[in-house]
Amino acid sequence: MSTIKVNIVTPDGPVYDSEANMVIAVTSTGELGILPGHIPMVAPLEIGAVRLNKENGTERVAVSGGFLEVRPDKVTILAQAAELSEDIDADRAIEAKKRAEGRLQAKQDDTDFKRAELSLKRAMNRLNVAKGNF
Repeated sequence: MSTIKVNIVTPDGPVYDSEANMVIAVTSTGELGILPGHIPMVAPLEIGAVRLNKENGTERVAVSGGFLEVRPDKVTILAQAAELSEDIDADRAIEAKKRAEGRLQAKQDDTDFKRAELSLKRAMNRLNVAKGNF
């Protein structure tokens, strides 16, 4: 089976650089599956899991927004933040989830609800990717 080159880059540097048979990402219009030879395109990414299907299984990367650029032989993901499933500290993600839930439940006037909701989404995404739930 043919493969496509995949690069995932954040402001802190490269996170992933390898080949995959298929890339599945969450865009603003839904999930997008990319196979080798896909038409060129650019799409905004949502907070979600990027699944990289390979011959020997599936690798997962938690992505916190960004952009996806597709060329027939290469996929480049420019993400605000990204972590491989094996690099995610589940305890830290659980604590971040609890903090975000606490801010949302407190209903204080100075709480930035949109920011708290995004924090909760990021924490839940990291937990789901770490546990293999997606």
